[in-house]
Amino acid sequence: MHPLKRKSPLRRIVLASAATVSGMVLLLSMKPHTSPGLALAAPPPGPSSSTGASSGSGGSSGSGGSGGSGGSAMTGTKTVTGDSVPTRYGAVQVRITVKNGKLTDVTAVAYPQDNARDQEINRYAVPQLTREALAAQSASIDAVSGASYTSAGYQRSLQSALDRAGG
Repeated sequence: MHPLKRKSPLRRIVLASAATVSGMVLLLSMKPHTSPGLALAAPPPGPSSSTGASSGSGGSSGSGGSGGSGGSAMTGTKTVTGDSVPTRYGAVQVRITVKNGKLTDVTAVAYPQDNARDQEINRYAVPQLTREALAAQSASIDAVSGASYTSAGYQRSLQSALDRAGG
């Protein structure tokens, strides 16, 4: 009798080993989501990344001051852009508008859009993050399931914008 006969335990061991090795080869040959060069393509944030730091409609003076965390002393409208936060899939950056100490608008000016999957994820994640930020009036918002890197970058950029706005 041949050792690899139809119902032989040795045959099962050989087939299981071959399947395991094939699975490992396929797993290890998978490509990452994006190439490492794309994550480095975003320019580093400069010291003047608060473009449009003040749209000065009325009572807001150009000094910006480091008013405390309370927004009661802030009057007028101020638009501030947060830091560009690099993530695994691309940079995330938000711009906020604060009117009379209240967060009135949050716009994502940069977020990962390099491929169809990034676009699909961020099509639902960015509006949800914006709604949560406006409702919370802070950067203390929940991450969106399936968009954890974008969510983390969004929160960090939002917090830097709020810090610059003085609120």
